[in-house]
Amino acid sequence: MYENKKIILFDGSNLDGWAKRDGSPADWTIEDGIMTVGKDDIVSKVTFGDALLHVEFREPDMPLEKGQGKGNSGVYVHGCYEIQVLDSYGVEPPTDSDCSAIYNMHAPLMNACKPALAWQTYDILIRAPRFNARGKVKEDGRISVFQNGLPVHNNIILPRATPGGISDKPVAEGPAMLQDHGDPVSFRNIWVMKLD
Repeated sequence: MYENKKIILFDGSNLDGWAKRDGSPADWTIEDGIMTVGKDDIVSKVTFGDALLHVEFREPDMPLEKGQGKGNSGVYVHGCYEIQVLDSYGVEPPTDSDCSAIYNMHAPLMNACKPALAWQTYDILIRAPRFNARGKVKEDGRISVFQNGLPVHNNIILPRATPGGISDKPVAEGPAMLQDHGDPVSFRNIWVMKLD
């Protein structure tokens, strides 16, 4: 029923649907239908308000690294809320800077990570904030996140933006952004379904 509403953001063939923050063409590496972090963050040309965002990612094997140095990237919803991407396999308890955290805001309910080199999924359900006629937030946004099919965030409130995005405040509609943090994290099969 909703299949026709699915908007493909990355199907493995090209980066036509993405650009760098400054609008110049995205130039991450694509090989065998997989894109790997290159230079600079990349932003989807499609924007959305209420939506379901699906992202698949793979952590590099970096056994000599720890914490934020171990496969660091991020999926930004609306360009302003970061869902952390990190090799946090086996970390207990996970914190608000580990994989699937709403970075520096909410720790995940559980550690749902697979080991490095295994493909993982995020299914992110975002309800955009509501604004009044003067442009002030009258109702904060909310987010639910499933990592590898497990609920790591359940309808939590988003009172502010997280650091490092393209907007420093919540917005009614925005793009997806994938973060370049210097580590070779890979992505595939990215799509969004608008629920407005």
